[in-house]
Amino acid sequence: MSRPVTVGVDGSPGGVAAAEWAARESALRGVPLRIVYAEQRPGAATIRHSNPEARRRWAEELLTEAVEAVRQEHPSLEIETRHLSGEPAEVLAHEAAEAALLVLGSRGLGGVRGFLLGSVGMATISVTERPVVLVRAPGRLDAPNRAALAAPSRAVVVGVDLDRFFGPLLDFAFGEAAVRGEQVLALHGWSIPPVVRDASALVRAEREMGPDIARRLTEGLRPWRQKFPSVDLVERPCVGGPAQLLLHAAEGADLVVVGRRVRRGSLGTHIGSVTHAVIHHCAAPVAVIAHE
Repeated sequence: MSRPVTVGVDGSPGGVAAAEWAARESALRGVPLRIVYAEQRPGAATIRHSNPEARRRWAEELLTEAVEAVRQEHPSLEIETRHLSGEPAEVLAHEAAEAALLVLGSRGLGGVRGFLLGSVGMATISVTERPVVLVRAPGRLDAPNRAALAAPSRAVVVGVDLDRFFGPLLDFAFGEAAVRGEQVLALHGWSIPPVVRDASALVRAEREMGPDIARRLTEGLRPWRQKFPSVDLVERPCVGGPAQLLLHAAEGADLVVVGRRVRRGSLGTHIGSVTHAVIHHCAAPVAVIAHE
């Protein structure tokens, strides 16, 4: 049986945007959509004031509204709903284990460029090794982002760190591009040695180092170019910080793919500075892929 695309909803605009994105993804993949509402159990201080029947009715209405909204664009899509109880991050991570990917919404910050992932979203990412896609709720955007969203580039953007294993990120990015009929934009940000101080030395260093870095990027991407011959691949090694390069390239992109390291020891999960910046400041949907 095909793994479904699972989306968590909570009644927020971000949840609605996530459900719509997840429905499109389900249709593209030809798999069912599973809509989940995770209800946190009332604590000891609040349980006497809680009304289980009212909470149940509200959850059922929420799920019904989500299904009805999705049905408008995807009338033939197979949809399942689940109303579950427990810590939301743990419930969603458990559901993600059965899914092709998990989709969550993010809260906008109004006029500030950027958005909050929220504690549930961050905790869920930390405890699941399945791909998690974060979708920003519609809201007020600055002029550059409005223009970008109005004219999507039809690209899947992925950051490549040549010093670490990036296979899972590329597997996901190329797979998404293949089902969407889009190109992959593979970015690698690199830095000039700090000893270079004047402009002429900077240009010389970039001229000397650039070809070798471009060659390494091409060689690293060769297996995916061969595995996905129908996907148009654009390689872009650039001088600059990876986070800023990704955020710039993401304007108008359909999807941005970043990674997080899985740690088996007592230190727990690791969400690096680049991924942290992208998931909190990118207007495009962001896929977070766990890797060793």
